Amino acid sequence: MKYIQYDKTGDPADVLMIKNATAQLLSSGEVRVRVLAAPIHPANLLQISGEYGIAPELPANPGGEGVGRVVEVAPDVAHLAIGQRVMLAGGATWREEIVAPAAAFVPLPDVGDVEQMSMLTVNPLTAHLILSNFVDLNAGEWIIQSAANSAVGEYLIQLAKERGLKTVNIVRRESLIPELETLGADVVLTDGPDLAERVAEATSNAPISMAVDAVGGVTFTQMVECLAFGGTIVAYGSLSKKPPVLNSIATIFNDVRVRGFWLQKWFETTSDEDRQAAFGAIIPLIASGALKAKIDSRFAIEDIAAAVTRAAESGRSGKVILIPNQE
Repeated sequence: MKYIQYDKTGDPADVLMIKNATAQLLSSGEVRVRVLAAPIHPANLLQISGEYGIAPELPANPGGEGVGRVVEVAPDVAHLAIGQRVMLAGGATWREEIVAPAAAFVPLPDVGDVEQMSMLTVNPLTAHLILSNFVDLNAGEWIIQSAANSAVGEYLIQLAKERGLKTVNIVRRESLIPELETLGADVVLTDGPDLAERVAEATSNAPISMAVDAVGGVTFTQMVECLAFGGTIVAYGSLSKKPPVLNSIATIFNDVRVRGFWLQKWFETTSDEDRQAAFGAIIPLIASGALKAKIDSRFAIEDIAAAVTRAAESGRSGKVILIPNQE
């Protein structure tokens, strides 16, 4: 059984190692799951490189989510069966198989694209929760987001469209505009100076209730300037790796509220009921194909260095996926 590990932080292509282990015997209450697909997220790369908010405990096994199929169950496991598709949400998913307590796996419908289902936890859940938990948004209202061509950004466009919300989407390249418009974006603009003026013109001066930022730096500052009185900006990333400058005039005289969202903390603090409700909203949309993300490329476990190198490149068109086993 192959798996990925690192014992020091640094460039992922340099520090990640392919390890081999003997198949682990099942203990009471455990199942064996063959990993079918696992995405590579920017947060994974940041943690491996030592630039994430929490330092990993070394040696560490990367991977935050994925999808697999049960291939063996302990005799006392009742709610999972051989052949069942399951969500991998306990971490360490960049491997060929996982042996863990059955309770660690979430049963999934045996429909829908495996690769799309492998990404249902991190990005679509982030988009869903940001849209649902910070501002009481009504159909017809406007929101603005940076990094609109990211996975979270594209999920947010699709979810907003489904809810009747209008979106202003900020990107870095004009070439991205047509594909986001096809996805359902109402307005797509390139980042840069005089953003607030261009947004006002594109929306006919409509009030913008919420901004969603994954970039930080100057982009965060400009998006604050686009908000209506009492608006909220939700930060969930810092792709620029630059701290934002918050305009105190905007916070004082425009009553702008600044919030942050970190999915890991949500998992740690939310109730089982809220967790089930969130997954209950997302899983059917992905299983049906109503909600999806672009996939740039696919790699085997043996090609992990090439996979993380591609995942770190700018100009990708979608997510990089590890395929440890074929269906």
